[in-house]
Amino acid sequence: MPAFGNILVRDTFDDMLDIAKQLVLKWERFGPTYTIDPAEDFTRLTFDTIALTSMTYRLNSFYSETPHPFIQAMSDFLTEAGARVNRPAVVTALMRGTNAKYEQDIKTMADLADEIIAERKKNPIDKPDLLNRMLYQKDPKTGEKLSDENIRFNLLTFLLAGHETTSGTLTFALYHIMKNPEVMRKLRVEVDEVLGDETITLNDLSRLKYNLATIREALRLNVPTGLRTAVALEDTVIGGGKYFIEKGLNVVVNSWKAQTDPKVWGEDAQLFRPERMMDGKFEAYPPNAWQPFGYGSRACIGRALAIQEAQIALACIIQKFDFAMKDPSYELKLKQTMTLKPANFYVHAIPRTANKTKRVPRPIVKAVLEKDKKTEASAGVSKSKLSESAPPLYVLYGSNAGSSESFAQRIASDAAKYGFRASFATLDSVVNNLPPDGPIVIVTASFEGEPADNAAHFVNWLSNLKEQLNNVRYAVFGCGSRDWARTYQKIPKLIDATLEERGGQRLLQRGEGDASTFEFFSSFDDWSGKLWKVLSEEFHTTVNEDDTSTAIEVKKIDAGTSRATALRQSDTALGTVLENAVLTAPGAPAKRHIVIELPENMQYRAGDYLAILPTNPIRSVHRAIARFGLSSEQQVTLSSAGPTSLPVNQPITTFDLLLGYVELSQPATTRDLHTLFHAESSESTKQALKEYINSYEKIQERRLSVLDVLEDFPDIKLPLGVFLTMLPSMRLRQYSISSSSLWNPAQVSLTVSILDAPSISGRTEPFLGVASTYLAHLRPGTKVQVSVRSSSAAFHLPQDPTTPIVMFCAGTGLAPMRGFIQDRVYQKKAGRDIGKALLFFGCRKPDEDYLYYESDLKEWSELGVVDIRPAFSRMSEESLACKYVQDRVWHDRVDIVAAYDAGAKFYTCGSRKMAEGVKDVLTKIIKENNNIEDEKAAALFDRASQVSRYATDIFD
Repeated sequence: MPAFGNILVRDTFDDMLDIAKQLVLKWERFGPTYTIDPAEDFTRLTFDTIALTSMTYRLNSFYSETPHPFIQAMSDFLTEAGARVNRPAVVTALMRGTNAKYEQDIKTMADLADEIIAERKKNPIDKPDLLNRMLYQKDPKTGEKLSDENIRFNLLTFLLAGHETTSGTLTFALYHIMKNPEVMRKLRVEVDEVLGDETITLNDLSRLKYNLATIREALRLNVPTGLRTAVALEDTVIGGGKYFIEKGLNVVVNSWKAQTDPKVWGEDAQLFRPERMMDGKFEAYPPNAWQPFGYGSRACIGRALAIQEAQIALACIIQKFDFAMKDPSYELKLKQTMTLKPANFYVHAIPRTANKTKRVPRPIVKAVLEKDKKTEASAGVSKSKLSESAPPLYVLYGSNAGSSESFAQRIASDAAKYGFRASFATLDSVVNNLPPDGPIVIVTASFEGEPADNAAHFVNWLSNLKEQLNNVRYAVFGCGSRDWARTYQKIPKLIDATLEERGGQRLLQRGEGDASTFEFFSSFDDWSGKLWKVLSEEFHTTVNEDDTSTAIEVKKIDAGTSRATALRQSDTALGTVLENAVLTAPGAPAKRHIVIELPENMQYRAGDYLAILPTNPIRSVHRAIARFGLSSEQQVTLSSAGPTSLPVNQPITTFDLLLGYVELSQPATTRDLHTLFHAESSESTKQALKEYINSYEKIQERRLSVLDVLEDFPDIKLPLGVFLTMLPSMRLRQYSISSSSLWNPAQVSLTVSILDAPSISGRTEPFLGVASTYLAHLRPGTKVQVSVRSSSAAFHLPQDPTTPIVMFCAGTGLAPMRGFIQDRVYQKKAGRDIGKALLFFGCRKPDEDYLYYESDLKEWSELGVVDIRPAFSRMSEESLACKYVQDRVWHDRVDIVAAYDAGAKFYTCGSRKMAEGVKDVLTKIIKENNNIEDEKAAALFDRASQVSRYATDIFD
């Protein structure tokens, strides 16, 4: 082993760097719009590296369009070898095609090893690599050399095991780096300080301490080989005398579980934090706490080589590139070949500026913001209608749920009307590259005080920027919800203030949109109106006063029977509805239990959300079709002068278009009313519209949509294209998952309130909620577009299952709590100790909407997993005279205090009103228990939230 280590230090560095440069060259050559599969390219890197360093043999994987045949043969061989273990021998014997492929895969791998050996014998070299040692050195005791067959087996071992785990480690590391902007920033700072623009040398490795810590942390959090087996050599007792192990018994160790044990790594064991691996902390952990390479005599002999190789590769790519995920909302999914790797993880590598020590903002990477012609065509971007001399406008957004993106898209779409050439991109795509040659409009949101997934790197970069941005002119609009009062507009405020501090010129005061109110869309319209006035004056552009100039152009409307495939969100996939049942009694507001089978490789945790891409209620679609005098079977082809989410340059029926691409039920905004006012209509209609504009609260109070207004005033002559332009794009809806992956990792359940209420608009037909109506009518077997979205880090169960939990909820707010309880149920059934769980649940009556009581909660209570404290608002005599959740909390405040003192974590899920009531009574309990004033009690409550003792998920 010492000799092998010396070979690594002395002889392999240049070879490793050689292959790393080939990787960098490929990514530079393909450019920033190329979609990279890091797992595949890191496999090429490590496969070529092991061949060159140990055998001085070049496989040249980066000079081929497809991976080396050895890699595919290896993958197929290992898959079949694993299958054979669980297959009867007689069945295997009959699978002639499979057997032939199996033998061919073995031959493909063996042929490469034999080819390497033959090449070395034919052309000897004077280099102390491993192949020369195996060929020419003799055993000091027997004097014998290794046979060619033995050497072949060793070469195959190196080629298989020597590349696979390292490629997985690098892929996991890149994922975690991109999901944690502060880690990316620190890596960049270290690489820029140590390397600058110079090529990495062997002596630099010892100075790249954060680089090494990042690799160690990736190996801790995602061990490429998740399981290992130990055999008891004699009868023994482990676990501090808890478990008796009989001689000869196999013990399977879950390395991932061991390396995320909160008792060793702390309560943040699930978080990616390289700092825990440096400054002496790594060496201070208990022996064998970190075992990604195994331990003892069976430990990986190549671990020093793997660490060195990973360090070089990571330093090279951080030095050369900025990275952006193809899907900013991507969450880690696993796939297994020989080892574990991220599945469906794709990135873009954007070359960094030349001078690493003085980062100067430069014009935005054109290839990132301005799509190629093929992409433009599919996105409906037509540049022929606007002069190239028009000033550029950069519209940037940070968005998870889609509202900010939709607002930003409206600005980009309107740009041509106001004489600008718009580019449209995420905030993360302009890290280090804020363009100074045109105004920048930023629309972004906060999510419990954190940036959107596709804005996190930008916010981190901007927060740590030292240089000035004197040439940057900008305006910011923030989306948020006052339900989260402590963090409302935190990220938009941060971006706006920091840009000004760095010398940027603010073009317009920051705008605010509160999603918890009806004015959400109108506040954006008001702000964007002021924006266009400022931009037109500042840049001396000519405004086209024709309100229809930026509308969707309907080129043709032809009768037809074919239907186009509905437009879908890129990060969703098809799930299958398995069950859809009513939970409530007849006459009570309907609530449903829906079970959906997830698409392959989609994973979740209790507390996460399931995002659903709904369609409009059929009734609403037919209303719109009738209002415009169309047939649901007619086809249209759309084109657009700017970015749009509508399907352009392809035929689509009016039914499909109105069903799934636009929101038909959103309240009309003042901008919408102005558009209708300028359309052709009678004087009486114009007078009525003018009154609506002057008394907009009437629209808000009645929640009148554009379609409602058009139906009320049938003489308004509005083109279909203008109508489409006025409507927001169809948005994903997020629902708390009401199940645990321990119940079924491939299925989720939802608990959904169905909105079917009397219309406040004055119409005779009831108002139908878009998503709830869609979900209510799903039948078993139906395919539905879904995506798992992580909730906030705080809104998950504690890592230690013995930690007590206290839950407050009402109605469908029970959903995530049911998932938490179900998780604890399955842990208890598996023999684990679990902490006490208190559930405070509010509903109307025990026989009307006591959700899941008879099917689940009663059994789980009898099992001792949960203690249920109900509050029945219409039968309070059955709940100790407590009408609402907060009443029951105050009644049982002694138990609340006891749970807090025992280290419990608290959760609230439900309406804003319910959550505020719970907050008030908890603050009151703090005040009483500590005998303090209101202000100090409120501060202690806020402190509990800040240290993740109290987490909320609030909805309207």
